Amino acid sequence: IEATSTVTTSATPFTIDDASVPMARLRECLCMERCYDFLQTSEYVSLSPEVWRLAMDACHDVDDVWQAAVAMMRFVHNNFSYTPLATHANTHMLEVLEQRRGVCQDFAHVLLGMCRTLKIPARYVSGYLYNGPADQLVGAQASHAWCEVFVPDFGWRALEPTNHRLADEHYVKVAVGRDYADIVPVKGHYKGTRDKTMTVEVRVTRMED
Repeated sequence: IEATSTVTTSATPFTIDDASVPMARLRECLCMERCYDFLQTSEYVSLSPEVWRLAMDACHDVDDVWQAAVAMMRFVHNNFSYTPLATHANTHMLEVLEQRRGVCQDFAHVLLGMCRTLKIPARYVSGYLYNGPADQLVGAQASHAWCEVFVPDFGWRALEPTNHRLADEHYVKVAVGRDYADIVPVKGHYKGTRDKTMTVEVRVTRMED
């Protein structure tokens, strides 16, 4: 399967220090159709008491929706080790919590669970990451994953726990869902010999102006 696309991206003016919305306003999200599905458990995301405790510890009594989400992103980035091949595509977030390591998909699932336990709507984002020219970002070698949280009055805003940053013009957004199960890029059945393997190569380059 080979796909080539030309896309235009842009940065948002939103920063980590922006927004001031008290946590009490999250009750409004329960009545919003666009938020409801992103407040629930899903195939790879748990809202267990353990996850709630992690979220509470990460926020340290922060009463601002955006700052709470940023604090949880920082917690995931600082406490989980980026380790390729430590997990697989179907690893549940509870397993990631136990071993404290994984890849971008796993970090996104953990952040989703933490946000949702505090009633912050959070959705999974799949796409690609431009890592040039300095090659300073992790996760550009395959499809990438990050999160979007819903902030009343401001809408959906992106957080990327793997690199601890906001998604900007380096990110190519392809799909959103409750978790990875909703956005699987290739799904189907294989018929053939048992010794076949699959390889994936992603190349994102900047076009000349």
